[in-house]
Amino acid sequence: MLENQVVVVTGAGTGIGAGISKAMAEAGAHIVCADINLDAASQTAVVAAEGGVHALPIEADVGEVAAIEAMLDATMGRFGRIDVIVNNAGVTRKADIMDLTEADWDRIHRVNARGVFFCLQGAARRMIELGGGCIINIASIAGRGYRGTSNAAYAASKGAVIALTKTAAQQLGQHNIRVNAICPGVTHTAILDQIFETVAQTEGISKAEAEIRAAKPIPLRRINEPEDIAAMAVFLASPSARNITGQAYNVDGGLIPS
Repeated sequence: MLENQVVVVTGAGTGIGAGISKAMAEAGAHIVCADINLDAASQTAVVAAEGGVHALPIEADVGEVAAIEAMLDATMGRFGRIDVIVNNAGVTRKADIMDLTEADWDRIHRVNARGVFFCLQGAARRMIELGGGCIINIASIAGRGYRGTSNAAYAASKGAVIALTKTAAQQLGQHNIRVNAICPGVTHTAILDQIFETVAQTEGISKAEAEIRAAKPIPLRRINEPEDIAAMAVFLASPSARNITGQAYNVDGGLIPS
């Protein structure tokens, strides 16, 4: 499906990013596993390469434009092209709106919004020269008003990603670049595990009970696994999605209606 395509995945060390990296590799793509934690990126790259594709681990802090450019230059140097970038890296913490600090806001938006924008822009510059490409931004149902969001700053950052996706699709379509977003619902990741721990401590319940509560409002009664997000990412990167752009797809078991 994606044979010999070159796919860059940020936040590839764990969770959704690791799942997407593995799924893209299984579809035949060569993978650049970028993460602020090089050891984690390297572990994902080892697994991704098991099917015979090439996988390059790169240490990258997407909150720094220079680091983004270095990541993209390294990709071009190794593979000579970038066909797909998945902007997945993100941070958050569980907090009430009145407890968020300036430092929280800056930390979250530095990665979740600023990082996505400059990864998108940098990749698009190179894709234009190559004749086109595909950009997939990992947003969240938090950006669509999900009341169970980890915090308001996170929700705002993901709303920004959705808006950016739609605007970028309009402006980059002329260059044969498709831009779409995926909005995961509640998904088993290290971040979610930390949120469950915080909820359990705050409310005096077990972590298992916190997870049961999170799944109860989901119509399908199932919390996402990273593979659920990865399947949508592979589809959006594939020729089957050749005429899809400017969209933001929920993968949430029906948790929110739009």
